[in-house]
Amino acid sequence: MSSLFDEVHDRTNTDSQKWQKYEGKDILPMWVADMDFKAPEAILEALRKRVDHGIFGYARPEKSAVEAVLEMLESNYGWKVEAEALVWLPGLVVGLNITSRAFASNGESILTTTPIYPPFLLGPRFQNRDVVKAPMVLEGRKWVFDWDAMEAAVQPHTKLFFFCNPHNPCSRVFERDELQRVADFCEKHDLILCSDEIHCELLLDGRTHTPISVVSKEAEQRIFTLISPSKTYNLAGLGCSLAIIPNQQLRHRFIAATRGIMAEVNNFGYVACEAAYRHGGQWRNELLAYLAENRDLVQSFVKEHMPLIGQYEHQATYLAWLDISKLGLKNPSSHLEEHGIGLSDGAFFDAPDHLRLNFGCPRSILEEGLGRMKKAYDAAIS
Repeated sequence: MSSLFDEVHDRTNTDSQKWQKYEGKDILPMWVADMDFKAPEAILEALRKRVDHGIFGYARPEKSAVEAVLEMLESNYGWKVEAEALVWLPGLVVGLNITSRAFASNGESILTTTPIYPPFLLGPRFQNRDVVKAPMVLEGRKWVFDWDAMEAAVQPHTKLFFFCNPHNPCSRVFERDELQRVADFCEKHDLILCSDEIHCELLLDGRTHTPISVVSKEAEQRIFTLISPSKTYNLAGLGCSLAIIPNQQLRHRFIAATRGIMAEVNNFGYVACEAAYRHGGQWRNELLAYLAENRDLVQSFVKEHMPLIGQYEHQATYLAWLDISKLGLKNPSSHLEEHGIGLSDGAFFDAPDHLRLNFGCPRSILEEGLGRMKKAYDAAIS
């Protein structure tokens, strides 16, 4: 049966960063984390209405937008948040940079686990903060924390822990006991915990997200969370994210670090955010079913046709994390580009023997991409 997500939309000759990268080349872009699907009609209609108003001055969120966020958090996760805990941001990457600036000083460090989404490593460095890394390990086909490595990595001058759940790129959804142990670790070492939960609405196979802030009231006082409708509803270009910071002292420090350097959220970001959280539920459910089928296609195709490529348990997101170490490629991403497909280079995630494939696209495009990947694979092993 056909799906609305099967429709192919031409993104060439648009402002798409994803498609502009290979403009004029026969390379299919399956790298940066946005999807090739139109946003839900309810969001498009809300944006049309805002355009028709015709005045686009400096913006602040309407009370209804704030309420939409708070209602979503309580309805989806049982998380009761006060309105004053919300800090609106023009992007989650901005939030990671502001966090680095606000909660660590020159000479102090920020801890994270690897492999990890590149801004976790770059954000601190852009703010002249040190990064200390604790590699994760495999438990079967599932990435987990190496607690000995965590203990060895943390230092007296480490002030902050960057956490990602659901995990990008490892596609993990951490269990409650793992979340509790993360919170306990931060308590033990007096670390502020910044939790990137931008993929929290993209859990597959009926899983339910648990925000780390709900693990305990005590833990919540040292935790703040970054979320956005951008990944789930394909709104990244509208620049609207949130930091949820219940602790007033931490919130004031964060806000102080934004002054004079952070752009404001635009009119359309607020409108799209409210529409997504109020009216996007059915569309999201259909999306998750489609993504799960795409995930299954990737895993079955790779297993059958490219068996030397390693795969992992994939619990969330539309981003497949692939181990290509057995192919012996000196420059994996360039090799695949030579065969017509552009993936994210694992080196940027601190894992140079991996590639990340974005399957948030119509199935026909995914099938084309996998076919091109097979040609690159065959060339590598021949």
